[in-house]
Amino acid sequence: MFRKLDPHISVAGQIAPEDVAAAAAQGFTTIVNNRPDGEQPGQPAGAEIAAAAAAAGLAYHAIPVDHSGFREEQVAAMLDALGTAPGPVLAFCRSGTRSTYLWALARARMGEDAEMLAAKAAGAGYDLSPLRPLF
Repeated sequence: MFRKLDPHISVAGQIAPEDVAAAAAQGFTTIVNNRPDGEQPGQPAGAEIAAAAAAAGLAYHAIPVDHSGFREEQVAAMLDALGTAPGPVLAFCRSGTRSTYLWALARARMGEDAEMLAAKAAGAGYDLSPLRPLF
């Protein structure tokens, strides 16, 4: 369910509040929600995931990304979330793709090599080629 990009972050499709305890048991310290509320009928609200994270002792960041693309403030927020996490991060959206893209944009901003980012993403089943012009 959780796809590891590197030792510091994994991504997933939509999680449910009960998945947060499993994430905590696997050693995650932070949840990053990249999915806007109401994107699809029946998805859990971000507030439900935030409450489950608080109950499990995990930090929670909401950095919603809709299908209009990525904005500077979202990349900056992801940089902050990654930089302040005391341990491994679990980021999620509908499929994990937006979370992977936002992670890659943040890591590229930190100077990580584009080829290394692409290899890490590919290892988890994600293709960064649509982002390559941004690196």
